[in-house]
Amino acid sequence: MAIETIFNDASIVMTVVSLATFIGILWWTFAYKRSRDFDAVAYLPFADDIDEDREMNMEKRHV
Repeated sequence: MAIETIFNDASIVMTVVSLATFIGILWWTFAYKRSRDFDAVAYLPFADDIDEDREMNMEKRHV
């Protein structure tokens, strides 16, 4: 019966820690007005495509 109490207490602690972490992430995201940082990072997946397009345009100009 003691092990059940330990698991129950650990479950409660992990739930509180997880909730605190989630609230911390929300606060970090929205409290600091990081929209400029997020706007700049939002286009990173397309950076390779843009670089490839520039290289292709440069090759067409030199041919």
